[in-house]
Amino acid sequence: MQSELEKSLMGELTFFLGLQIKKVADRIFINQFKYIIDMPKKFKMNKLKGIDTPMNSGIQLDKDEKSKDVDKKLYRGMINSLLYLTESRLDIYFSVCLCARFQSSPKKSHLIAVKRIFRYLINISSISF
Repeated sequence: MQSELEKSLMGELTFFLGLQIKKVADRIFINQFKYIIDMPKKFKMNKLKGIDTPMNSGIQLDKDEKSKDVDKKLYRGMINSLLYLTESRLDIYFSVCLCARFQSSPKKSHLIAVKRIFRYLINISSISF
């Protein structure tokens, strides 16, 4: 069987599914820095100015039926990208989950809250990298 199946050595794993992997001595470090940098570009928001918090402390998101509808596909794409990021960034977990509740009928106020999370990530990426 070994003669039929040829192995190939691809080198050390450094990047997988948006995760950067670095092995140092006997430890493995995993981060999503590159994902954080690339995500705003994906939604054409890389030119936005960064802010210090992912959400206003007094914000109260609700159905907001009076507000204007926004593109569901765009909103869901943004939320899904942020949800993937919450695995390593607990600082945005609450804000993303709050915004994710409104995926069935997103309004302009919900999109503004999601864009604020992106602005926070832009700020973090400029500081951390």
